[in-house]
Amino acid sequence: MEHPSLFLTRAVLALAGLLAVITPAAADEPLSLSAAVHAALARSRSLDASTAAAQGARDMAVAAAQRPDPVLRLSLDNLPVNGPERFSTTRDFMTMRSIALMQTLPNADKRRARGERFEREADAALSERAQRVALLQTEVAQAWLERHLQEQRLQLLQAQITEARVLVQTTEAALRGGRGSTADALSAREALAQLEQGLIGAQAERTNARLTLARFTGGPPEQPLADPPPWQRGTATIGPMDRLPDLAALQAREAVARAEAEVARQDLRPDWSAEIMFSQRGSQFANMVSIGVSVPLQWDKPQRQQRDLAARLARVNELEAEREEQARARALQVQRWQQDWRAGRDRLAYLDAHRQPLATQRVDAALAAYRGGREGLGTVLQARRDALNLALERLALERDTAGLWAQLEYLFPDTTNGVKP
Repeated sequence: MEHPSLFLTRAVLALAGLLAVITPAAADEPLSLSAAVHAALARSRSLDASTAAAQGARDMAVAAAQRPDPVLRLSLDNLPVNGPERFSTTRDFMTMRSIALMQTLPNADKRRARGERFEREADAALSERAQRVALLQTEVAQAWLERHLQEQRLQLLQAQITEARVLVQTTEAALRGGRGSTADALSAREALAQLEQGLIGAQAERTNARLTLARFTGGPPEQPLADPPPWQRGTATIGPMDRLPDLAALQAREAVARAEAEVARQDLRPDWSAEIMFSQRGSQFANMVSIGVSVPLQWDKPQRQQRDLAARLARVNELEAEREEQARARALQVQRWQQDWRAGRDRLAYLDAHRQPLATQRVDAALAAYRGGREGLGTVLQARRDALNLALERLALERDTAGLWAQLEYLFPDTTNGVKP
């Protein structure tokens, strides 16, 4: 029979081999935008922090709604310190060994208000978590789109460099055959050098975009991307503005302030305390029981308790005004995002339908004129530069428009990926 340790060793080696086979395949699998968002949400520690804060507030709500712990007091009363009976605990009839139990008795409404305050803290923590989810979704989507567009830019420059190298070879061959000019050959090389210099910057920006996305997802930076989502189509339906995560978080904080104001209102009624004490004297004297009630004297209530309540109510008014003002600003911001996204989509469509064909025709015409000897090489190079600038302009416009789509698409936390807001 195989020894258990040998069996375990073989199992570990088999598992390691399986992981070695699976890991490259997972790394080579194209990463979609939705998968990137899901991975980032599952990996985020800030969401765990909000969840822990909510759980802590729930526990505090239970504790705050309870009565305070009773107080046990042990004392030695009326001990003589001089005379013939000094330091004797039995000979003087006034000397007592006492044990007392005191309990503070806040009313049920006050205890309920204290617990409610922490319940609202828990709700606020969950609202902030939903806000973090929405923000993280947007950041990951924009990082994914940024990397996608940077890779498109790199491919565009590489294609331009390939064409520029062909043109360099053509001009140098013509120069060697006595048909071309040195100026044309130098101009072609200068255009190639400019493109290669731009490629260096594009490669650095693509690397940074890869690292940024990998920071969110935890995957390898070189993992390929899947096809982009249909961001040029209609975005998700925008719900009521008061459901936006940041406004919901402000509303939750306002609820916390209202709960704190209710606690201050309940504090206008002082907490009573009851105490019972058993005192033991010498054997020749009777033992005693004392019962007492204590109540704080709110002798300056207008300047203390009522001032505290007024401050809490002012905080409620402050948060309410802030939330209403923020709601107006956010409504305008969302409307502008929608308008800018539609305008960007229309500009892209116009560029593709009108400006791009004109740029292509201009390059073709310049090449035909150059080959026919009617124009110099400078016309061809300028037409290609203009076409490249137009393509880069299109990528920049696509990046801005796709970024607006991400802002609108992920206004609200997505609950379909297993991460609860």
